[in-house]
Amino acid sequence: MTSVLITAFEPYDRWRENSSWLCLLELTRERPTDPVITTRRYPVDFQAAKEKLAQDLKTNYDYAIHLGQAPRNAAIRLEAIGLNVGGSCSEANEPLRPLVADGPVAYRSDLPLADWTAKLRSAGIPAQVSHHAGTYLCNAMLYWSHYYSQQFALRTRSAFLHLPLDVSQTLAEREEMPSLPAAISAAAVRMILAELR
Repeated sequence: MTSVLITAFEPYDRWRENSSWLCLLELTRERPTDPVITTRRYPVDFQAAKEKLAQDLKTNYDYAIHLGQAPRNAAIRLEAIGLNVGGSCSEANEPLRPLVADGPVAYRSDLPLADWTAKLRSAGIPAQVSHHAGTYLCNAMLYWSHYYSQQFALRTRSAFLHLPLDVSQTLAEREEMPSLPAAISAAAVRMILAELR
């Protein structure tokens, strides 16, 4: 049976929750039985997340679907490319560094992101393919996932989904911010899981 690792992040910065984790909690309320999924919540810390991901991927899942929070975005973004560059938001004045010193410049997901996007949109879920996952930890997860799959000779194929804030996260904000209920984000993930065989 197909096996899938799904990861999310803990809260960071001013956010008391993380929409990726809220989505994952919602997903597990009606946990799919096929494919078989394993869920993980990662710290928002480059080194700790890198080590945990490397350990988890050694299980050799068929797929790894990584979820992350994207404030100010109104649609789910399916990230196509992970770049070998990263840095912390708190290090704005510091130069970005390679994620892997001897690694390739970038990896591109070979999963059918455009097809998935079309399916989500036809179901009334706002979604788009994005060709740049940024330079923070979300990009790093996509990059490392491909890198370790290559280094460990795994069959794992990876994707990264940036999720809008959950509605509950915007209630204390002074300005209007786009959001999407965690239940809808979870429905999107379920639709993608149904495509994995």
